[in-house]
Amino acid sequence: MSAQDSETITPKVALIGFGEAGETFVRAAKWDGAKGWDIMPERRAAMAKAGVGLGEDCGEVLGTCNVILSLVTADQALDAAREYAPYLPQEAMWLDMNSVAPQTKAMAAEAIEAVNVRYIDVAIMAPVDAGLSVPLLVAGNKAEEAVEILETLGFTDARAVGKTVGRASAIKLCRSIMVKGIEALTAEMVLASSQAGVLDEVLDSLDASAKEQSWAERADYNLDRMLKHGGRRAAEMYEAAEMLRAMNTSAAMSDQTVAWHSQLGGLDMVPPPKKLSAKLKAIRATPEFKGEN
Repeated sequence: MSAQDSETITPKVALIGFGEAGETFVRAAKWDGAKGWDIMPERRAAMAKAGVGLGEDCGEVLGTCNVILSLVTADQALDAAREYAPYLPQEAMWLDMNSVAPQTKAMAAEAIEAVNVRYIDVAIMAPVDAGLSVPLLVAGNKAEEAVEILETLGFTDARAVGKTVGRASAIKLCRSIMVKGIEALTAEMVLASSQAGVLDEVLDSLDASAKEQSWAERADYNLDRMLKHGGRRAAEMYEAAEMLRAMNTSAAMSDQTVAWHSQLGGLDMVPPPKKLSAKLKAIRATPEFKGEN
């Protein structure tokens, strides 16, 4: 076994970004000696509270770690790779777990690999509430090695999907076009039908063709996700739309999905009301949906 191989057996973990995903993973894993950095002071404070080590600056944090989990917002993923690349030890591994377009990950990989650091494209395929059992898709030249490292870190459902950076991201975002698109269509449908006074009839009609879950339950769940996480989901769907444009494919639905998630997520309605009728009433009461803005 080479020195490099033995080093990867016991990862020295650093987290870049400490939003929902980072905090969930840290609390589930309790990684000994984990370090972290976030540009926001309040999130650095949350890191310290969760037992994550902090340095005076990002260079001090990154310089002693060989596995870096990038868990920033989608719009900061490329900037993070470019900004932090100079501080990374050679032969470290940068696990880009952000929901961004394949071409964005390719540009990030260029910045990371330019300093002799291994870049890995990781797609988180379900809500991070599942903790370390959340499904992960992994792509890149060192995908198989990255899967082993993720398993060492405690992740139980990581799978390599190819050696091309962006492949995992493409799977995630193509799926997101459907999942987030359905959520966006749900918002449009229930708000319109409730305003028209035909919500129950429309939901009953949909139930007749889809019995696994009532549409009232589905609509309530979809709106809940958008109100809680609309900003993050809008950023992800922006990347999906960019991917479609790069493929010379229409992104019309994805563009509108961005708008819906951004609009509902921007209402600052957290926690959302618990029932669909209460959610609709609260949304309709906002200036954005009264036509005042």
